[in-house]
Amino acid sequence: MKIIVIGCTHAGTFAVKQILKEHPDAEVTVYERNDNISFLSCGIALYLDGKVADPKGLFYSNPQELSTLGANVKMLHSVVSIDNKNKKVEVKDIKKDKVFTDSYDKLVMTTGSLPVLPPIKGADNKRVHFCKNWYDAQKLFKIAKDNKRVAIVGGGYIGAELVEAYSNHGHDVTLIDTNDRVMHKYFDKSFTDKIEESYLEHGVKLNLGERVQSFTGDDELTITTNKGNTVVDMAILCVGFKPNTDLLKGKVDMMPNGAIITNEYMQSSDPDIFGAGDSVAVHYNPTNTSAYIPLATNAVRQGILVGNNIEKPTTKYMGTQSSSGLELYGHTIVSTGLTMKMAEDDNVRAHQVVIKDNYRPEFMPTTEEVLMSLVYDPDTRRILGGALMSKHDVSQSANVLSVCIQNKNTIDDLAMVDMLFQPNFDRPFNYLNILAQAAQDKENK
Repeated sequence: MKIIVIGCTHAGTFAVKQILKEHPDAEVTVYERNDNISFLSCGIALYLDGKVADPKGLFYSNPQELSTLGANVKMLHSVVSIDNKNKKVEVKDIKKDKVFTDSYDKLVMTTGSLPVLPPIKGADNKRVHFCKNWYDAQKLFKIAKDNKRVAIVGGGYIGAELVEAYSNHGHDVTLIDTNDRVMHKYFDKSFTDKIEESYLEHGVKLNLGERVQSFTGDDELTITTNKGNTVVDMAILCVGFKPNTDLLKGKVDMMPNGAIITNEYMQSSDPDIFGAGDSVAVHYNPTNTSAYIPLATNAVRQGILVGNNIEKPTTKYMGTQSSSGLELYGHTIVSTGLTMKMAEDDNVRAHQVVIKDNYRPEFMPTTEEVLMSLVYDPDTRRILGGALMSKHDVSQSANVLSVCIQNKNTIDDLAMVDMLFQPNFDRPFNYLNILAQAAQDKENK
């Protein structure tokens, strides 16, 4: 079986390893247009903040490892076209500037995503940067000391973490976002209000509800929005990602944004072409629909599934709750499933409770308040989403809620599920029990 894997970051790396684990005799060729693989881009902000001293630790594999496992790894090779009818690909050797043709029995599309570049005048200004890959990380680290005034354009996870990183190191930071709340896709207003308070306490300027219209300047950068001008030394665009799937356009079924639609075995509409990672859609369990959610967690799981299913359908995709989180200024902030705003926008019938409680008894020497949200279907009482924020590490509680959504548990299940009690850790009822009990109280009124 001859397999070609195009692209080798998270999904590609795990796909190659799993394919060779399940099928050691397979002939696996990897075409990667960069000179590195498996870079954890989610660690860039940690690197810039000095929390990760050696950026090489952000790589969890390398071409040599995959070669040792039996893959034929071709770095600095870019696939320029795919002929899926004849099962051939055209490849450019970037170093030699030569193009050649290769054939396959199975093709794995793990080409990832590309940063969204809005149609902004002057976006190619030398003082405007992206934050996506290893080269971006190195560049941003080198120029940080010479750029005191920094603007982050985009208030999603990457933008939010970059704002903290630069503000922690004495930079004058401005966050610009078209939305009126930071991280609006992941958290409801009760959470984003607290996050915005933290930013303001650390000197960050919040230019929310502003759309960038142009970048101008040479010695300094003037950012013109619909509400005025901001002058900085550099700007970093973090306005989102899009699937890098042009090679298969018109050849397989895709979402309107270009994300490849796969079945539960990670096969595209062409059964000999598999997809995984940021290039494909996911099955979003809270709404039982296809969605584009580019997360490393989705990528590595889908990559393994490709390996399991490359010869015959074997292991079904479980779908995702889009569980995610971050730490900002000492606060753990995590979410999974639907926010109430998402439910309203998608016309999903839902109720929500938002409460605060200490994570452990007040008689202990210290405790911390936990802000919690639970979104659920009032008819079936099924849990659809949740979020938590605290100075206490509540990250694993988001994983509990993720399992509840995956398994279609109700607020009644969560209200009484058995959880350990020990005053060092929690109360006789864990704070998640208390959150679900608050939902019960709301529905029983």
